[in-house]
Amino acid sequence: MSLEQHYSAILSQLGEDVTREGLVDTPKRAAKAMQYLCRGYQQTLDEIVNGALFSSDNSEMVLVKDIELYSLCEHHLLPFIGKAHVAYIPNGKVLGLSKVARIVDMYARRLQIQENMSRQIAEAVQQVTGALGVAVVIEAKHMCMMMRGVEKQNSSMVTSVMLGEFRDNAATRSEFLSLIR
Repeated sequence: MSLEQHYSAILSQLGEDVTREGLVDTPKRAAKAMQYLCRGYQQTLDEIVNGALFSSDNSEMVLVKDIELYSLCEHHLLPFIGKAHVAYIPNGKVLGLSKVARIVDMYARRLQIQENMSRQIAEAVQQVTGALGVAVVIEAKHMCMMMRGVEKQNSSMVTSVMLGEFRDNAATRSEFLSLIR
């Protein structure tokens, strides 16, 4: 059974008439949208980075902040939307700027929980750059909490992962946290 057929069955189970004008193409559109929203499964870290790693004497923090992200929670298939702040301390190599955002996107475009996604991004940046430290903070609003369940509209979730110098050195961690405020 195709993804499109599954969506048609879901709509029918909800009590909808899948032959009515507004829904005739919905299963096809929904299948296409879901494939797009989950395109991170078709991507690899090597493809994303694509050799954009450059020699550098810089040993100061590199920070890319306010990277917007869109993901789907793996528990309800509902969106969570937010931003990621990613920093690393180079160890002879720096990563092309857009690649940090592309790494965030690759992991966000999978069925996720925010806690795991934060760690996956940090470990990917660490693996690619060999950095002395990596920090990731993600702030997101979860539709599964806003549209259903407790229906809390103003809540957001913040997760952080600190590796290397960011974990071991309080001054480095403090500098990062003050820069993203």
